[in-house]
Amino acid sequence: MMAELLHTGRELRKRLAASDGERGVVMTMGALHRGHAALIRAARERVGAAGTVVVTVFVNPLQFGPGEDLDRYPRTLDADVELAEAAGADIVFAPAVEEVYPGGEPQVRIAAGPMGERYEGASRPGHFDGVCTVVAKLLHLTRPDLAWFGEKDAQQLAVIRRMAVDLNFPVEIVGVPTVRESDQVALSSRNRYLSAVERISARELSRALLTGAAAAPGGPAAVRRAARAVLDAAAEAAPPVVLDYLALIDPADFTEAADDHTGEAVLAVAARVGATRLIDNVRIHF
Repeated sequence: MMAELLHTGRELRKRLAASDGERGVVMTMGALHRGHAALIRAARERVGAAGTVVVTVFVNPLQFGPGEDLDRYPRTLDADVELAEAAGADIVFAPAVEEVYPGGEPQVRIAAGPMGERYEGASRPGHFDGVCTVVAKLLHLTRPDLAWFGEKDAQQLAVIRRMAVDLNFPVEIVGVPTVRESDQVALSSRNRYLSAVERISARELSRALLTGAAAAPGGPAAVRRAARAVLDAAAEAAPPVVLDYLALIDPADFTEAADDHTGEAVLAVAARVGATRLIDNVRIHF
């Protein structure tokens, strides 16, 4: 069955009114890759043949700050529809900016709160307010029972889960593990910006995380030291890995985990390689 490509809320409402079973949504900014395909397949498996899987493709201007890559962000809708269909999507909803924000830049937005002001939020002020605003709008438009997001964007996943609880969205937010390429670099639409030599340096992010995770028996302090040692060496590489942050995080509230932390934690990193900003994380249990 071919996926239907829809562009307006009216088309989407009409199509969804005729659907039965559970409804799942996978929200993307396009430039789909195997990581997105894993989300779509997870949605297809969960809702079954009787359900409906909607994939949204929308490059959200609200979550890009000044000087970020909004204009050059890859837009590959034909290929996106093909990948989404192959992975099991029923509908690809690809609205124009004017459809999502019909009154222009919205005056009323959703604030991500303290959780959205740390780490990625500190490096990209207002980013998670833009994420929450567009996710809320797309949840209203698609009205799903479940929504799937990748664990690679760990802070985004945590913020969206909190928003769904705090604002009583009747939706289950489902996380899907990070998909990695053969060299362990986390799949990202921005990986295509990396040159061949930059790609070699980019591998150090995942190597730092995996080295840190291997030190988990020594406790949080040992994890931080092991990961930081790899990144310190990578800072001297050519081209260098320019660290934004390395943090061991309590996923409950996205604050720094204490040295006596027990239970789950997220070891997260953000860095630039050349002009490309990359993020990655691994989950660790103490």
